[in-house]
Amino acid sequence: MATLLIAAGAFIGYIIAYHTYGKWLSQKIFNVDGHAEVPSKQLRDDIDFVPTKKEVIFGHHFTSIAGTGPIVGPAIAVFWGWLPALVWVLFGSIFIGAVHDFGALIVSLRNRGQTVGEIAGRLIAPRTRILFLLILLLALTVVLAIFGLVIAIIFALYPETVIPVWITMPIAIVIGLMVYKQNAELLVPSLVALVIVYSSIYLGAYYWPVNIATMFNIPVMGPFPNTVILWTFVLLAYCAVASVLPVWLLLQPRDFINSHQLVLALGLLLIGAIVSGATGKADLIHSAPAIATNIPADAPPIWPFLFITIACGACSGFHCLVSSGTSSKQVESELDAQYVGYGAMLLEGGLAVIVILACCAGVGMGDFTRIGEGAAYTYQPTIDAATGTQLTGVAAWETRYDSTKGWDAFGLKDKIGAFIQGGANFLKSIGIPMKLGISIIAVLVASFAATTLDTATRLQRYVIQELAATIHIKPLTNKYAATGLAVFLGGMVAMMPANATAGPGSGGLILWPLFGATNQLLAGLAFMVIVFYLRRRNKPIIFALLPMIVMLIMPAWAMLWNMFNSGSGWYFNPDKQYLFLFGVAVIALQLWMMIEGWLVWTKSKGLLEEQLPDLPKIRPVVAPSPAAAGGSN
Repeated sequence: MATLLIAAGAFIGYIIAYHTYGKWLSQKIFNVDGHAEVPSKQLRDDIDFVPTKKEVIFGHHFTSIAGTGPIVGPAIAVFWGWLPALVWVLFGSIFIGAVHDFGALIVSLRNRGQTVGEIAGRLIAPRTRILFLLILLLALTVVLAIFGLVIAIIFALYPETVIPVWITMPIAIVIGLMVYKQNAELLVPSLVALVIVYSSIYLGAYYWPVNIATMFNIPVMGPFPNTVILWTFVLLAYCAVASVLPVWLLLQPRDFINSHQLVLALGLLLIGAIVSGATGKADLIHSAPAIATNIPADAPPIWPFLFITIACGACSGFHCLVSSGTSSKQVESELDAQYVGYGAMLLEGGLAVIVILACCAGVGMGDFTRIGEGAAYTYQPTIDAATGTQLTGVAAWETRYDSTKGWDAFGLKDKIGAFIQGGANFLKSIGIPMKLGISIIAVLVASFAATTLDTATRLQRYVIQELAATIHIKPLTNKYAATGLAVFLGGMVAMMPANATAGPGSGGLILWPLFGATNQLLAGLAFMVIVFYLRRRNKPIIFALLPMIVMLIMPAWAMLWNMFNSGSGWYFNPDKQYLFLFGVAVIALQLWMMIEGWLVWTKSKGLLEEQLPDLPKIRPVVAPSPAAAGGSN
C-alpha cells in the first residue's frame, strides 16, 4: 500500500506544485510577458535559434535534462534508505530544482539566449564571465566523458538496446525534413515513429540483440571490452555531427520522438507501480529499509552526500546549461517558460520517485538471473539455495544491495541493473513479459543518456565559442573547430586510465564523484546569477537565496571531503592526484566567483546591469518554419 500511496501522491503533489508555486513564480516574480520578444525570433537563423511550439521544446528540454542522473543517483542513494532519498527528491525538485531551471531559462530569454556564464559577466562582474565559462568547460568535459562511457556500457550490457536507440536517428531526420521542407504535421509522424521504436525494442529483445563483441570476436582489454571503447568513439563522432546540424533536422524531432517513448515508458512504470502496490505484490516497507543502518563501511556520510548523489531528479547544475544553452534559443513565447522550465523538472522528479520505488519495492518483488546469450537469452527466477524458492522481499533487495561489497564496488552495472530489474518487475505486474520489460527499461535508460550526450556536446560548443570570443582566440569561435575541441576533450577524459598500469577507459567512471560535486556547485552559481538578476530589479530573492546557499555549501563540503578525508581522500591517493587537482581548480574558481559577487552585493540592489547593445535594424530574412515545427508567420 505504501508503494501505491507514494507513487500516486508524488504525481498529485507535483501537479499541485505546478499550478501553485510554479504559477506564483511565473506571474508574481518573473512577470512573464507573452508580448516580449524572445531570442528565437530576435536572432532567428533556423540552425540554433528556431521558434518552437512548447510541446516540442518540452520534449527536447525534458529528454536533455533527464539523462542517467535521475536513475544512477537514486539507485545508489537508497543505500542510506528510501526515505531520505524520497524527501530530497520531492522537496528538492519543487523548491530548488524547478526554480533553478525556470529561473535560468527566464534570465537567458531576456538576454538573447546567452548562457548563464556569459550573463554573469554583466549581472555580477566582468571577471565572473570567464570564471563561470571555465567552470562550465570543466563540468561539460566530465559530462561528455561519463555519458559517452555510460551509453557504451549499456550497449555492451544490454545489446537489445542498440537497434532502438540508433533507429531514432534516421527516423528523426526524415521527420525533420517532412515537417520543415514539406509542411507536414509533426504529431502523426512522431506517433508512427513511436510504433517503429517499440517494434524495434521487441525485435532487439527476441530476435536481434546487437552484441558486436560476439559478432566480430572483439577481445577484452583492461577493465572494459574493446566494444565499450569502440562505442564511446562512435557516440562522440555522432555527437560531433549532431551538434552542428540545424536543431530542426535532428535534435527537435529526435527529442520529440524520444519524449513520446520516454513518457510512455514512465506511464507504464507508474501504472505498474500502482497496480503492484494495490495488489500487494510490491511492498516498499518490507523490501528495503526506510532509514538504513547496514550501510557499506566505505560509504561517504549522508550529509552532504545525499545532495550530491541525487542531483538530476532534485536539482542539477547541468540543467541551467540546457535552459540557457539550447531551450532559450527555441522557446517562442515567455508564456511557455513555466511549462518548459518548471514543468520538465517536476516530471524528472517523478522519474526519480519511480526509480526509488523500483530500486526498493520493485527489486523486492523478486530477483531474476539472465541465462544465455544472443537472441536465445532469457530471464529466470533467482533461487534461494536454502529454501529452494525465488528470492523476494528483503532477501532480493539485499542480493542487489550487498553492503559487504562496499560503496565503490557497487558499480554502474549494479546501479542501472537495480532500476532495470525493479522496473521490469513493475511491468510484469501488468502483463508485460520479463524479457520485454527489461528491454523497455534498458532502452529508456540508454535513450535518456543519448539525448543528454548530444545536447551536452552542443552546449560545450557554445561555451567554447563564448570563451574564445572573450579571450580572443578567433579560430575557436568557429562552430566546427569548437565542436572538434569539445569532442576531443571529452574523448580524452573518457579514455583516461585509472592508474599507470590500467587500460584506457578505466579512469572515466572514477570521475563520477567529481562530476556530482562540480555539477551541484554549478547549480549554486546559477542561482547566484538568478539572485543578482532579481536583486537588481528590486524583486523578492529569499526563495532563490536559500537554495543558492544550500547548493553552494553542500557541494563544496562534499568536494573537500573527497579531497581530504583520511580514509580515501584524493590528496592521499597517488592514483587520484588528477582528481585532486581538478577539485582544487573547481573550488578555487567557485571561491573567486563568490568573492566577486560579495564585492558588488551592496551596490547592486536596484541598479540595472549594463544592457546588451542594440541589434542591427536590418537583420537577415529567414523563411518561417511551418507551424507544426513551432514557426510563426
